[in-house]
Amino acid sequence: MHEIITVATHQRETLVDITEQVKAAVRASGVTDGLLSVYVQGATAAVMIQENWDESVQTDVVNFLRKLIPKGVWLHDAQDGNGDAHLKAGLVGPSETVPIIDGKLGLSTWQNIFLCEFDGPRAERHVVCTVVAA
Repeated sequence: MHEIITVATHQRETLVDITEQVKAAVRASGVTDGLLSVYVQGATAAVMIQENWDESVQTDVVNFLRKLIPKGVWLHDAQDGNGDAHLKAGLVGPSETVPIIDGKLGLSTWQNIFLCEFDGPRAERHVVCTVVAA
């Protein structure tokens, strides 16, 4: 079973918490034990599991990646100015896998699932949630 979640982003670089939408997809699947794959479509976005309690962690992730991969110095920038977004998305990666245990996501208390936007704002980002029963 799979479901596509549509997410709007409002900044060039941001982490958007999509955990509730993903939980709803898992509930709709009816799967009690299995695996969930969360995959973002697009070459300038990523998916990350990260701290959910303190928003400074998400800000730190964005700031770290800005320092590690600055804007405006890459060959691809000559095409459309987003070479850094491609590199950040490639480094973080487009997907995460989460176990489903007793119908719930096997995340810890402090973990949530985030869409990482590196080339926003975007009216629509599509995140594919695929649920496989054990």
